[in-house]
Amino acid sequence: MSAVHPATRRLTVRDIQARKGAEPVVCLTAYSTPMARLLDPHVDLLLVGDSLGMVLYGLPTTLGVTLEMMIAHGQAVVRGSTRALVVVDMPFGSVQESPALAFRNAARVLAETGAAAVKIEGGREMAETIAFLAARGVPVMGHVGLRPQMVHAMGGFRAQGRGDAEAEALVEDACAVAEAGAFAMVVEGTVVDVATRVTKTVPVPTIGIGASVACDGQVLVTEDVLGLFPDFTPRFVRRYADLAVPIEDAAAAYAADVRARRFPGPEHIFAAK
Repeated sequence: MSAVHPATRRLTVRDIQARKGAEPVVCLTAYSTPMARLLDPHVDLLLVGDSLGMVLYGLPTTLGVTLEMMIAHGQAVVRGSTRALVVVDMPFGSVQESPALAFRNAARVLAETGAAAVKIEGGREMAETIAFLAARGVPVMGHVGLRPQMVHAMGGFRAQGRGDAEAEALVEDACAVAEAGAFAMVVEGTVVDVATRVTKTVPVPTIGIGASVACDGQVLVTEDVLGLFPDFTPRFVRRYADLAVPIEDAAAAYAADVRARRFPGPEHIFAAK
């Protein structure tokens, strides 16, 4: 049996855990096979985020995302990647009812997608569920701080950890998630000093999004990075490209050629023998 070339070996949960306090974890979202192929050589972790509800489906929040949607997009990302660890978000309502239901749904996600892990939003209230899954062989990435699935209960999309009480609660959430067995956690929309404290306190890698460079890694929504939402750029996003303009220009040029009957040309058609 031939050895697997190191360049094509898929990263594991243990590889990500070993990055704690060492080499930063690079993470981006992906929802499709073509995007996964483009990102895979450059990232350590591909997150099939429930943000796809807003990015791909035009939903106002992530609350309308279904388990079937996550499975379909998880399958696509796994097919398009060979190196990065693939993590799939558990959508709202799929894990909150009970640990047993959470296990059934998470097991289905792993079995049907081929992903390595799932991500669960929540702090102390989800610790029992995370422990239940971890004990049964389901790797779990946690998610504390700003939690989009709790947007209504949290009073909207606002930075977390402001004020002593909120800061203490956030640190307690992170500790509970780590103690329950999460192999890493996303820390979202959290003020710098609290994100720094969480990173120093928990023994697992923290992956920040709007939580400062103090975290053990970073994640962004790829479409934000590429400038595909030019009307709104979150404060914590650095736009590395502006692809919306060339895409629109290409569509306009195509439409003009069709209307002027310049396309298709002789080189684009099949002639009879």
